[in-house]
Amino acid sequence: MPGYRELARDGEFRALFVAHVVSVAGDQFARVALTVHVYDRTASAGLTALTYALTFLPDLVGGPLLSGLADRFARKEVMVAADFVRAALLLFMAVPLLPLWLLATLLVLVQFAGAPHGAARAALLPQILPDDRYPLGQAVLSTVTQAAQVAGFLTGGALVAWLGPALVLVADGVTFCVSAFLVGVFLLDRPAPANPHVRAWPADLVGGARLVWGDRRLRALVALACVSGFYITAEALAAPLAARLGAGPAAVGAIFGVFAAGTTVGMVLLARMPRGLGMRLMPWLSIASCVVLLPMALAPGLAWSLVLVGLSGAASAYQLLANTTFVRTVPDATRGQAFGLAVTALRVSQGLGIAAAGVAAEWWPPHQVVAAAGAVGALAAGGAAWSWRHAARSFAQAGQ
Repeated sequence: MPGYRELARDGEFRALFVAHVVSVAGDQFARVALTVHVYDRTASAGLTALTYALTFLPDLVGGPLLSGLADRFARKEVMVAADFVRAALLLFMAVPLLPLWLLATLLVLVQFAGAPHGAARAALLPQILPDDRYPLGQAVLSTVTQAAQVAGFLTGGALVAWLGPALVLVADGVTFCVSAFLVGVFLLDRPAPANPHVRAWPADLVGGARLVWGDRRLRALVALACVSGFYITAEALAAPLAARLGAGPAAVGAIFGVFAAGTTVGMVLLARMPRGLGMRLMPWLSIASCVVLLPMALAPGLAWSLVLVGLSGAASAYQLLANTTFVRTVPDATRGQAFGLAVTALRVSQGLGIAAAGVAAEWWPPHQVVAAAGAVGALAAGGAAWSWRHAARSFAQAGQ
């Protein structure tokens, strides 16, 4: 089996790895900055959660319509262009005293630009690692994403308290410039994929949707991914939770960061586990990611709240297995479009969950909202787990 040394010797993977780490950490700076900024200006849990939801909801449009760019143009160029667009938008967001509606609009545009970038990176990785290194490479990228989120969230809280939101947004813009440089210089030039299925955008979108919807395994994997729309409510309500506990911006970053830290630990364990065992655990972990939030109903203090959120993050590491299984099941020629549709479902579920949690937190204490989301999420995860087990069993019996 390939190891980490084989990955470290691959120059393209090293560049993709560093570029991804830098931009992910910067994004967490911006999320903490915006969360604190909106809550400071409005003192509204609902508006704060809705602003956070805006980092997910644009994928409803951007995922289906823009992810297909990764199948139409050279994927390296798609990534570089998306990085520069996001850098420019974030620098504009740092202009002082922007009205909230304009800040929200710019945030939506940043997320639009992220859709083709993520699809291109996901579709390019199997080309950079075309052998047995791919699952390990995906595990490393996913794990380091969570580690970078931990560092970004924890550092972001301190930076916001020290520098203010504007300079933190500038720092995020700089990280995208660094990412564009690394990808543009160190990744090989590859032509656009030879895709016989590329048609006009509406027809291509319909074709990708039929591909995902027509495969029972892909449908089940998307359903498992969408469970995140329930357990993400703890992050969505980080600012009001911290305020209820009498804590400041650093606690907001800690709530964000401990979830990512738990996910990092979970992914490391899953990456070292035999794949067969991990696949058997995957549906159960999806249920556990929500069940562990039920004790939030007892209004624990900050320390126990962080423990529960961290455990939810550790269980959510099942997304790593769902991701790699999905990407390897889809043909390369349509991988970008299919991945974009899956991410769309994931992000929309997260955005709707965050928005619903924010509205509910206007009427009920935030810890009760998190617990209720965990209860409903456990039921949804049970249905998704049953769907996956049934689809996998039918596929195995067909001998494919």
